[in-house]
Amino acid sequence: MKFHNTLIKWYLQNKRDLPWRKTTNPYPIWLSEIMLQQTRVTQGMPYFLSFTTAFPTVFDLAKANEEQVLKLWQGLGYYSRARNLHKTAQTVAFEMGGIFPDNYNDLLKLKGIGEYTAAAIASFSYNECVPVVDGNVFRVLSRYFDIETDIAQASAKKEFAALALELMPKDNPAQFNQAIMEFGALQCVPKSPNCAICIFNSSCAALQKKKVDQLPVKSKKTKVRNRYFNYIVATDDFGNTLIQKRTAKGIWHNLYEFPLIETEKIENFDTIAQQIQYHFFHENEMISLLEYNEESIIHKLSHQHLHIKFWKASLKGAIENGIDIEAVKAFPFPIVIHNFIEKEL
Repeated sequence: MKFHNTLIKWYLQNKRDLPWRKTTNPYPIWLSEIMLQQTRVTQGMPYFLSFTTAFPTVFDLAKANEEQVLKLWQGLGYYSRARNLHKTAQTVAFEMGGIFPDNYNDLLKLKGIGEYTAAAIASFSYNECVPVVDGNVFRVLSRYFDIETDIAQASAKKEFAALALELMPKDNPAQFNQAIMEFGALQCVPKSPNCAICIFNSSCAALQKKKVDQLPVKSKKTKVRNRYFNYIVATDDFGNTLIQKRTAKGIWHNLYEFPLIETEKIENFDTIAQQIQYHFFHENEMISLLEYNEESIIHKLSHQHLHIKFWKASLKGAIENGIDIEAVKAFPFPIVIHNFIEKEL
């Protein structure tokens, strides 16, 4: 078919030189696919290189402790990806002898591997004829064929996968999948694509109908929730501070943080001082309390905006279960707290 011939010719001339494209080994391919969910290639590449250096094989990753994995992942966000990655490495290493399943259906049974990732590994590692459908593929196909299906609907993936399978050359599914994703990433980009130089500008339905900026159709996201975090950065007479692990389900599970006071809105100095005295450090007299940042740091997550303030509490005596401030830097933190530590402590 002309579509796949044109697309693959473009890919061979324009593809980026990426390390996971130089192998059919499922381990680095799986790593890259998990890392690049919700993450741009330029941002994800240093993490991929760090992981493959620290954990050259799936056995190395499986034998690491979770805190090592989370520390290396720090800054990539969506930390459940890292926890699932670690658990799947243990399954593959300890239950499957280090051998990844060699087909789409069995790959789907592994923790953290959904339809897209299973299709990517199955096609790139084993050349299985199964289409990948990610945001790039939705965008390319919806524009080229003028498809107005809302891609936020669950049924959309099935529709686009069927179309991609029809277009795919059955003798080289891996190259087709790589090509269509790369085309969406480099040429058919979300905003203001340069259609004048596009290889499909004489056949793209959206371009002919002046609908490029209207496709793909995607219904609005759920409402963003605002949360107000006040972190208490305590120091005692011995240069110790206090951190805690977030064990509850939700954001940043199993990462570390300073003692936290969550409020309904931005609170004033006196309210925070009272709450510190009430909730923390009952054995210590608070000598002083200062704001590190007068303006809240706004940290945006997919469905939450966190308004974060750090408070410096100087305490008399020794903090119970305190930890040396320098030793704190070895723990895995959410990136917003890590950045604060690097800058202020």
